[in-house]
Amino acid sequence: MDKVTRLASENGLVLFSKSSCCLCYAVKILFQEIGVTPTVYELDQDPEGREMERALMRLGCSAPVPAVFIGGKLVGSTNEVMSLHLSGGLIPLLRPYHSMC
Repeated sequence: MDKVTRLASENGLVLFSKSSCCLCYAVKILFQEIGVTPTVYELDQDPEGREMERALMRLGCSAPVPAVFIGGKLVGSTNEVMSLHLSGGLIPLLRPYHSMC
């Protein structure tokens, strides 16, 4: 869990993902359309990926991926990110991390 919390706090916008996950892809496209670039950790390409998945679940993720952190704080998975965006709350959270938001 220490690795996950360390990685999540090293950058403003962090996405834990799997390269074959369609929901992860959807979140990546959302961020691309907003104009921000998250730091992405592909868990299926990390030797410690399985352990990191378990750590994400212990942190409160409903599914291990995608897991989005903004400012070191867990925002959630696809449902939470999309709901936040549709309600107008995502872009204000991202403003400190990208001048185009």
